[in-house]
Amino acid sequence: MIRRVLGFSPVVAAGLVSVAAAEGDVAYGEYLASECTTCHLLGATEATGGVPLITGWDAETFVLILKDFKTGVRDNAAMELVTARLGEEEMAALAAYFAQAE
Repeated sequence: MIRRVLGFSPVVAAGLVSVAAAEGDVAYGEYLASECTTCHLLGATEATGGVPLITGWDAETFVLILKDFKTGVRDNAAMELVTARLGEEEMAALAAYFAQAE
């Protein structure tokens, strides 16, 4: 029934959801960003206390770095704790938000 109504299979529909999640929802990213901006200050022009700026980054790079913290490739206890709770959708949303944030 779904296949006829939508004109494509549920497998294709699931793939479209994954693509949408990978693109990242800026509004959702903004909602999630408060924990990030506790350390990574918005509006700063340089890193403070060893905490890098994260605004304006390429979204793909941003997600890859988050995944590196989540998997232990990069070592930082605070970032490992934060990223442990993030799924693909949340990472993509944060990346989309911080890519356009100033």
